[in-house]
Amino acid sequence: MGSNELLMDAFERVRDGVHPAANGLTTEQLAFRPDAESNSIAWLVWHLTRVQDDHVAHLRGADQRWLDGGWAERFDLPLDRTDTGYGHDPAQVGLVVVESHLLLDYFEDVHATTVAYLATVTDDGLERVVDASWDPPVTVRVRLISVIADDLQHVGQAGYVRGLVHRR
Repeated sequence: MGSNELLMDAFERVRDGVHPAANGLTTEQLAFRPDAESNSIAWLVWHLTRVQDDHVAHLRGADQRWLDGGWAERFDLPLDRTDTGYGHDPAQVGLVVVESHLLLDYFEDVHATTVAYLATVTDDGLERVVDASWDPPVTVRVRLISVIADDLQHVGQAGYVRGLVHRR
């Protein structure tokens, strides 16, 4: 198994968690927050997808699916079009209200774009430096592992919140 296949497998594991966390829930259930400072399932899945979209678009040297795929218009969130959710305060988290099918359709678009990109990446390409401001510099490989780690944490949180939704 090559490095790109291993990375594809990791992104499939994110996908394996996203659907059970968000599928079939109402807009209200997706927006549920255990308390005023918590993140909702909608925000968690939107954020992990936005970060993946943003970071992989940078690696691909292409526009984000959020922007060029028309997702920003379909979601119509009261946020800056380039917002990924990083650093959101509780009020901003509460602005991410969306239907399950739209959230999952956007995730699927980003996931397919990520997997298609990974199919083209060589081991040498994974060593390309994408951010020299860090010590050591960030490579494509490190950036992708960072996205996977972040996505897995957020999808786990979304699954936990879904459990709370069903116990209410």
